[in-house]
Amino acid sequence: MKKIYLSAFALLLGSALNAQDAFWTETKYRGAFDITDNTAKTDWTSGWSNFDPENEVYGATTKTVDADITSNTTWSGIILLKNKVYVKNGATLTIEPGTIIRGDKTTQGSLIITRGSKIMADGTINNPIVFTSNENVGARTEGDWGGLVLLGNARNNQPGGVANIEGINPIEETKFGGNDDADNSGILRYVRVEFAGIALQPGKEINGVTFGSVGAKTIVDNVQVSFSGDDSFEWFGGAVDCKHLIAYRGIDDDFDTDFGFRGRVQFGLIIRDPEMSDAAGASNGFESDNDAAGSNAKPLTAGVFSNITMVGAKGNGTVVLPNGEKFEKAFCIRRNSSISVFNTVSTGWEKGLSIEGVAVEDNVTGDSLGFVNNSFVNYTTNTKVVTATQGFYQPWFGPKNNDTTALIADVKWADLFKGLGTKVDARLTAGSVIATTADFTHNKFKEKSASIAEVTVLVSEANIFPNPMNVNGVISFNLPTSSELTINLFDVTGKKISTLANGTFDAGKNNVAINASSLENGFYLVAISNGTSTQTVRLAVEK
Repeated sequence: MKKIYLSAFALLLGSALNAQDAFWTETKYRGAFDITDNTAKTDWTSGWSNFDPENEVYGATTKTVDADITSNTTWSGIILLKNKVYVKNGATLTIEPGTIIRGDKTTQGSLIITRGSKIMADGTINNPIVFTSNENVGARTEGDWGGLVLLGNARNNQPGGVANIEGINPIEETKFGGNDDADNSGILRYVRVEFAGIALQPGKEINGVTFGSVGAKTIVDNVQVSFSGDDSFEWFGGAVDCKHLIAYRGIDDDFDTDFGFRGRVQFGLIIRDPEMSDAAGASNGFESDNDAAGSNAKPLTAGVFSNITMVGAKGNGTVVLPNGEKFEKAFCIRRNSSISVFNTVSTGWEKGLSIEGVAVEDNVTGDSLGFVNNSFVNYTTNTKVVTATQGFYQPWFGPKNNDTTALIADVKWADLFKGLGTKVDARLTAGSVIATTADFTHNKFKEKSASIAEVTVLVSEANIFPNPMNVNGVISFNLPTSSELTINLFDVTGKKISTLANGTFDAGKNNVAINASSLENGFYLVAISNGTSTQTVRLAVEK
């Protein structure tokens, strides 16, 4: 017998959601930086980043690595990386703070961490670990060497759950994927990756940093990718969380998500070079697909991003782009992706948000894709939201606190539009219109990492009937074991409308009544939670 306290089928205004997951740092400001205090304290790029690696003098190499690593190994000093070097057989590669790894151009030096192995690259703010080109000052350019590839055992949505990472001829060591979303590939902290991203196959490049099904126990924090010949960061499936990422003067996309990536990313800085775009395609800030076919393969690409500052190639609007450039969109969300973006500010792109295709539109209106509380600064008319009809954006874009009215003068960046090759200051100054407008109340911030929430399937056969609903209906679901559950109703902004049920449910089939009489037409989410995991079912109300 269920011990259940129903809400008498009434829809009551609820209290705030449970405390947000510890991953998120709740800010008052949109974008990646707070108001400056004129010290390094409020600028997380200080001390370890480099905005002029073309002219950085790196010492001569003291050791060459050109063979696979099959046992625990430690690197220090200045390493010459030749060939494709695989860390495999469960080995751990430890890289000491201050180590410099110079990738060889002739042999397309690359470092690949295979499934079950680890990289422990744990630099410090004063002694970051640097992966860079072995070319001399004045001769370095994007794609001088291969890049850094991490492959793990977390889930992706490719057939069979295991695939070969793109850009490298497929062998056993290039496989990624499995069933362990809590997999651990090691640590990347205070790490720079410069001049990587080479085409190892025609049209199939590896990126500055490539994550293939990397698990949630991996630590990624304070990582800069500069002058990548392809994407700066690309996530293929997996559930790794990342903080403090810099994508600087890359060729293709800055943040590219595919194949069911479900991790979380907070605090990022993107800066583009007007002379560097993808001649073979289109250069976007965010590019996101569920998979190449735009299928409904599970798990869906549903990463969550917050607090990103994005500067496109047009900079402050005075930059004239060269003929033949391929810059496109700040956000290109397509092929059934369900990524979510919050508290982010972009400027200098030719186009703003592009929601592409009916499947992605459904993800927006069904609220599996949250695009909330973002600022588009200095965009011209008809470039703020594109691809989908203006009628599609109108009901939700503005009501979800996405703003297109601010000008650069209103944002008051400290010193963001300095010449390329110079450290920027992306902090805000007093009076900025985005300094107090962040919001962390959306339900996406309350959920645990997708790596936890999706591994444990709370209930099966969860359905709402009728759906669409007019006045009365039922959500039904099966439980494998007796469980304490809370069932809440949310609107599409993440605001809790009511608690439908709270108590102990027996194993087997359960039904909870829903009364929609006081709900307006639109989409809602019914969330079933046991305190650590959450499953949601979309409810449509039509009267």
